[in-house]
Amino acid sequence: MAGPARSMVDVLLSQASLQPEKVAFRFLATGDCDGEVQEWTYGRLGRRARAIGGYLQERGLAGSRAVLLYPPGLEFIGAYLGCLSAAVVAVPGLPPQGRSQNHRALRRVRRMIADADAEVILGTKQIIAGLGAMSEHLPELDAALCIATEDIPDEAGDSWRACDLAPDSVAFLQYTSGSTTAPRGVMVTHGNLMDNQRILSQGMGHTPETVEEWGGELYVSWLPVYHDLGLIAPVLNNLYMGGTSTLFSPLYFLQQPERWLTAISRYRAHTSGGPNFAYELCLRDATPALLDRLDLSRWRVALNAAEPVRATTLRRFADTFAAAGFRPEALHPGYGLAEATLMVSGGPVGREPRTAGRPGSGASSGGGAGGELVSCGPPGAGLTVVIADGERQLECAEGEIGEVWVAGESVTDGYWRNVRATREVFQAALKDGRGGFLRTGDLGFMRDGELYVTGRLKDLLVIDGRNHYPQDLELSAETAHPAIRPGCIAAFSVEDGTGGEHPVVVAETTATTAARCAEVEAAVRGAVGEAHGLSLRQVVLIRPGTIPKTSSGKIQRKACRAAYAEGTLAAAEAAAEPPSAAGPMS
Repeated sequence: MAGPARSMVDVLLSQASLQPEKVAFRFLATGDCDGEVQEWTYGRLGRRARAIGGYLQERGLAGSRAVLLYPPGLEFIGAYLGCLSAAVVAVPGLPPQGRSQNHRALRRVRRMIADADAEVILGTKQIIAGLGAMSEHLPELDAALCIATEDIPDEAGDSWRACDLAPDSVAFLQYTSGSTTAPRGVMVTHGNLMDNQRILSQGMGHTPETVEEWGGELYVSWLPVYHDLGLIAPVLNNLYMGGTSTLFSPLYFLQQPERWLTAISRYRAHTSGGPNFAYELCLRDATPALLDRLDLSRWRVALNAAEPVRATTLRRFADTFAAAGFRPEALHPGYGLAEATLMVSGGPVGREPRTAGRPGSGASSGGGAGGELVSCGPPGAGLTVVIADGERQLECAEGEIGEVWVAGESVTDGYWRNVRATREVFQAALKDGRGGFLRTGDLGFMRDGELYVTGRLKDLLVIDGRNHYPQDLELSAETAHPAIRPGCIAAFSVEDGTGGEHPVVVAETTATTAARCAEVEAAVRGAVGEAHGLSLRQVVLIRPGTIPKTSSGKIQRKACRAAYAEGTLAAAEAAAEPPSAAGPMS
């Protein structure tokens, strides 16, 4: 990228000028490489961003918030960059589509529109028409201007005028997943974006020379672009580096996970990734015929982030796909969160991930597989990561578990119109005078300059005075029986009425008969008891696609516990209809 850039709008204008005919993004409309492929060059991307930006400017919307509701596709990218180019604060959202997700997505959209005080709704013609049909359930639309961006002609860009986008001006609101709390709008500034792009590029080995060596093929991604991982890396970092990114719908990945690997093989991309469950799904589809037709030798950064990274998954994936040319040193565990724009730590590139035992694992995890943790790499250049004892405001010693605190230019300014939460989360300080830290709510420790994440502070189970991490119990349950769906398990504790806590495991299963469910339940009880020395109060087996999750696919343990208490979980053997096609990202 040539010349100084203060914002992603500057980056876009530069790329559109320097390489207008180069493909910026391709979209696999059916998820298949041999199906319909839509492509936008940098020139077209620049035209669409200026057209949408000019249209918004003409209506005096600079400084307002615009909720973006798009199905997977390239229109979202044009609308997002159009908002940034008009100094309109973009608010990516998940459109309420489909019967299985309609109620949950509708509730989330209503909350986003109200919380952001959005004056504009941008979407495709189909989405805007659908919103109109459900207007009685969306009274927030009455005060908002709904715009189908496909109807905005390129000529609208003639009126576009460059805005003064200062580093501290808000570029977009990233609503958090809400795995432990109600979603909050993280205020990501243009300065945050640019700093995190620098960190991402360095951390994943993205240089102009790399882009050239790979023929421009930088990313393949099925990740949802309304979520920070799917937006900041395969969309914005691709733009930042001037590469080509191949995208397709998360639904098509969930239907056939091999599509992901096939696209990496076909386009020979440098970088691609997803949560741990994505690698597990690929392992289940790893037939000899698939391995024979894949070539993964050019895949240099296999990012694993957004949920706990499991050492067993990494080893199995590397061993299984070695036959297709995959290199174990391509495995790239990482850690990040929306409050830090995205990336906090990862890598390094070209080295197999390190692992370590959990400090005190003999007491806390019963010596099970959950005691082996994967390094999420060193902190990104310019970021400070401290492991803190929050109550005593002291930095923990190396190897000691505490809360992960982060400081640096990528850390955002706080939550939109939520002064109290901003003060609690973004203004942590140590007794030695160091301040301005982001409290991540995650537990971890540092070893040899690298970060190991052990779990969520609020999700920790304390049973008979011992700490247990829910993801450890979930891993034991997942591997207990093949009928358990990976990434679709929640472990939590419930009170017994006398002040004591007892563990419960809720898991999606493909079993549909009482006898089969009893077999699965016994396997889960046995696995958890052997690995962790715990007697489960109950194992609740539920239908596929019904466990509470965030918009990014993280298990909502608090919501699951509430549904358990209310008796509203969908029992597997009580299934009155075929299992849903919804998967781990639902």
